Amino acid sequence: MNFDLPEELRILRETVARFAAKEIYPYVRNWERDEYFPREVIVKMGQLGFFGSAFPEKYGGSDLGFLANAIVAEELAKVSLGIASSCNMQSGTCPMTILNWGTESQKKKYLPKILRCELLGCFAVTEPDVGSDVAGIKTTAIDKGDYYLVNGAKTWITHATVFDVGILFAKTNPEARHEGLSTFVIERNMPGLEVRKITDKLGTRCSDTGEIIFEECRVPKDHLIGQPGQGFTIAQSSLTYGRISVAARGLGIAQACLDSAVKYANTREQFGLKIGKFQMNKQIIAEMVADCEAARLLVYRSAWLVDQGRADSHQAGVAKFFASEAALRAAVGAMRIHGAYGYSDEYDVARYYRDVMLMAIGEGSSNIQRILIANAALGLKR
Repeated sequence: MNFDLPEELRILRETVARFAAKEIYPYVRNWERDEYFPREVIVKMGQLGFFGSAFPEKYGGSDLGFLANAIVAEELAKVSLGIASSCNMQSGTCPMTILNWGTESQKKKYLPKILRCELLGCFAVTEPDVGSDVAGIKTTAIDKGDYYLVNGAKTWITHATVFDVGILFAKTNPEARHEGLSTFVIERNMPGLEVRKITDKLGTRCSDTGEIIFEECRVPKDHLIGQPGQGFTIAQSSLTYGRISVAARGLGIAQACLDSAVKYANTREQFGLKIGKFQMNKQIIAEMVADCEAARLLVYRSAWLVDQGRADSHQAGVAKFFASEAALRAAVGAMRIHGAYGYSDEYDVARYYRDVMLMAIGEGSSNIQRILIANAALGLKR
């Protein structure tokens, strides 16, 4: 096995890291404080091609592969998990759904503009009473002949108040569960569609999050993706890509925590010694190093499988679960090493600590992943 990254991926990593250091890091503290979504920065990344790695050139991509996509998410998350949250909307669940399941006209109409961030995307699954139970979605899309009439509400949607085009999951057969779910392309200017911003979040405050409310919203028939009743299959497929993206972001914030802890441990002195000399701190750092290395292998393997045409929802779930939990452990470890200073926004670890819990919640919570992973090992229904 060759674990070396190809030259083009090493160059991509360096390019994203330089951009993040110059265009994001100096401003992220203010963006978080002001709950400001820097659309102009997202657009700039789209113009640089950061979101097109996993897409064919004919749709505006660069055909570098999904591993490249994961590396972009990882590098952005090292600097700002809030900014990195846009990766799924511009290069993961939203455009991947269109690429894998959309018609040719849908692909040509939306993909180039999403990848360049001329259009911002969203992925509308979660509802006030529906999280992990996708088949339990209550939003309805009733066939009215030449359009579907949509009623319901989505919540905790990334890009909810800034999106231009999105993916909606709704029940075309409200009496059914899995077989009743269908998928649609929605546009922000559709009559009957309203949005509300969620404020005062614990972390990732520069990422736009909110609710999308549908009241007698008309969605044209040609906005259906796939076939009626195919929505659950489409959702499971799309979430495979989303979980790899979340796993990559978890890896990024875990690495950022490790880097911050090492820097501080080599600087801070107590009892006449650098605190990195103390055995307990060495133990914390050693565990963070091992977690990061293991998470990187799992994340990269899952992305590599996509590039081999073997996208695997189980492997994506394992990577997402481990990287998310590794990120949580790394944030706690970094806080312990920083001590009281970690409690201040003077140091980045305070922001990492606030942001990181999202990793264990989004795109399938850690507890749901535990169930799925255990069921697979036990030979039970996956």
